[in-house]
Order: sequence, then C-alpha cells, then structure tokens
Amino acid sequence: MENSVKEKIKRIVGERNYSDSYEDRLCYSYDATALLHQLPEAVTFPENEEQISSLVKLANETKFNIVPRGSGTGLSGGSIPVENSIVIVMTRWNKILEVDTRNLTATVQPGVITANLQSEVEKIGLFYPPDPGSMNVCTIGGNVANNAGGLRALKYGVTKNYVLGTEMILPNGDLLKTGGKNVKDVAGYNLRDFVVGSEGTLGIITKILLKLIPLPSESITILAYFDRLHDSAESVSEIIAAKILPCMMEFLDNTTINCVEDFTHVGLPRQSEAVLLIEIDGRGSIVNEDAETVKNILLKNHASFIRVADSINEALLLKTARRSAFSALARRRPTTILEDATVPRSELPIIIEKVTEAGKKFNVTFGNFGHAGDGNIHPTCLTDERDMAEINKAHKAFDFIFNEAIKLGGTITGEHGTGLAKKQFLEKVAGIPGVEMMKKIKQSIDENNILNPGKIFSISPRCEGSLPFRREQIKDFQN
Repeated sequence: MENSVKEKIKRIVGERNYSDSYEDRLCYSYDATALLHQLPEAVTFPENEEQISSLVKLANETKFNIVPRGSGTGLSGGSIPVENSIVIVMTRWNKILEVDTRNLTATVQPGVITANLQSEVEKIGLFYPPDPGSMNVCTIGGNVANNAGGLRALKYGVTKNYVLGTEMILPNGDLLKTGGKNVKDVAGYNLRDFVVGSEGTLGIITKILLKLIPLPSESITILAYFDRLHDSAESVSEIIAAKILPCMMEFLDNTTINCVEDFTHVGLPRQSEAVLLIEIDGRGSIVNEDAETVKNILLKNHASFIRVADSINEALLLKTARRSAFSALARRRPTTILEDATVPRSELPIIIEKVTEAGKKFNVTFGNFGHAGDGNIHPTCLTDERDMAEINKAHKAFDFIFNEAIKLGGTITGEHGTGLAKKQFLEKVAGIPGVEMMKKIKQSIDENNILNPGKIFSISPRCEGSLPFRREQIKDFQN
C-alpha cells in the first residue's frame, strides 16, 4: 500500500485512531484460529459511521481491502487480514444504547461484550440466551457476523434467533437498516438474515437490535459420569426422545476431562470416559419433574455417578469448568486446532465414534467436547505446528471427520463459521448452485470485492483441493 493512501486513511480516522507500527499490525494479524496469520497494512479504530463510510469509499477508489474485527475470538480465520488490507477494529463501539422493557429489546453497538449485556439485562429480570464459550471476551457484533451459538443453544437457539434488526455500512459506503421492533414484518426480502452469519463479507455492522426474553426463575444443574462414551451419547438421544429440552446438555470425553481437571480442580472424575453437564431451567414444578426424568434416563444408560449442584455457585463452577475446555486442552500441546461439526441429534453417537476413529487412523490426539443436545461437537486436535508431518495428519483427520459428518446429513460448522479454514468444504454442504448463489450476492453488493475477500469462498480463481489450516492459503486471500 502506498504511503499516500495511508495518509488519506489517517486523515479520515485521525492520528490517534490509526497505527501502522509493526507491533500493532502483529497484534491484529491473527484470531483464535490455529496456524493462520497475515500482517495488515494498518489498523484503524473509526469513531463513527461517517468515518467507516469514508474508509469504504476510499478502498473502492484506491483498491485496498478492509477486514472488520471484534475481539478476535473467531475460530475459522474470518477476521484474519488479507494482503493489501487494513483492519477496522470495532471494540470501542461498546455501548448498550437502550434496554426497552415494554418491547423486550436491547439496542447495542457491535463492540459490546456478550457477558456484559447478559449481566445488565439480568439485573432487571430479562435474559439474552446466546452464550458462546468466549462470552466473557467476544463481542455481539462478532456473534452476529458468525451467527454464534453456545451452551444454551439446545433450548434457546443461536444468535440469529435474537437479532431483530441491524444497521451496517455497505461496501459502497451506504448505511443499510434492516428489521425493527415489530413482532411481525414480512415486507420484502429478509435482508436482516443476509447480515447474520455473513462473516464481515457484506458490510460492517454498526448497530444491533436484539430480542430479550424473561429470565427463568428456576434451574437445576446435573453432572453425570460414564464409563463408556457411547452410553453418554445414548443418554442424550433418550432425553430428547422423552420430549425434555434442557437449557444445556454438554459432553466432555476423557482427554478433555483430564485437561479441564488439571486446569480447574473442580473434582471431575479422571477415570470416566465421558461426562454430561445438563441444566434444566424454567418456571414452577416442571423443572423438578424434568430433572427427575433426566436422572432416571442417565441411570438407565449406566451413568456411574450423578452429581446435582446444591447451590448457584456450584452450578456456576461446573459451567465455568465446561467453558474452559478449549483453554484447558490448549495447555497440553504447543498447537491446538479446535473444530466444529454438527450432525442430526440422532447421529451423535456415530460422529463421536468417528472422531475416535480419526484419531486412531491418522495417529493424532483428539480431545472431544461439545453441545451434545444439538449434535454440535468440537473435535480438538492437540498437535505441534513445528512438526509438519504431524500437522498433515491432522489435516487428513479433520477431512475425514467433516466428510463423515456430511454423510450423516450434517454440516461443516454449527457456530464457528466457514471463514478461511473450511471454505474448501462448503460446496459439499451447499452444493454448486448454493455456492454460486452466494457468490452472486457477494458480487452484486461488493463489486470491487474489497470487504473481507477470500472468506467463505473465493470469487476467482476457483480454489481446488486445499487443506484446512495451511499457512500457504494466506497468499490466496485476495482471490
């Protein structure tokens, strides 16, 4: 990028909101995805929509790329810079603008931390359910861009189920407003849902209108130990078949149990092959009735021990331990590749077995955990990026897992997004017509392909046969 262009960028955002120092560029050269990084040309922190619009217009005129970014907790490479790009960081846009108790909505800026919003609305008896594992760090804008899920998605759904409206700067600099507080609104195309999950490729989100619901008054948290992983998976299927919908139903395999116990010391059973963490919430006696039914199903499926949290603090401790799974696994080996695949709930026992098979077949170590109730698993490969032979085996293992998930009627990502890491699998899920339609939408909105190019799919040339997590892919970002 020419210095004259950098000077124009600096004049738009102001000197205090611009940096092209190596240190700052390095800080924003990666996200939470293993093995991928790319230095941007500059990092910016625009203060208002006019500055963002001006940056976008300049990018079209001088042909540089823009990569929007929140906290950088993404796990698909979606916020990694591309060649000849600047990063627009939205973390300073962190205000809760309104909580409307009459319409049960919250209006927020994209940089609001998810857990902060939850804490604020719970003070007045309201509830924002989406809770990604990184909820204490990740931003609402990033959640919307990736349609993030979380532990409570089984009962309450994912981010898209709570987005009522958005405002964003389009790739031509215009401001697009979608949705509103109306409970019903079917006027024209549902543009709001184009925004949710678009991974920063269609616009830069500046404001979000969210739905809130009443806060559940009762909850019971149960931890069940199993000597066989298969029994835990069968328990999940039977609980759903019994028409019980827990708030959360999470599982950890033995590798993850031991890593979490080393990290948190909450008393997890090191010898167990699996544990299930189940929370049932709601109002009135139905919570206790459902909890008893769940315990009976767990015992029927050979749970070796059932532990019921006897206080809010103990329940929070157990849930915090589960949320630490990724961090705990990351302490085991130098490189941790956390992935995301989803199958129909009935196929959960099979896909869990396939992850185990992949580890044995390719001689790599997996920790496996995830959202058992909605069929969303997180196979996590513990490896070392300095050993390319081992990394290649990890590539092959994940390729095997994704293909097996697709065979079971599943998908390549339930909540992390496609980004860079999984775009080579997208056609297997969406089909050629589906991918071509996505490309046409992108090309019609972003004619010069300036906004987060190379993510989700490549416009041109067609990218064939690439493996996930390859550093070599960085150079293909601009395509």
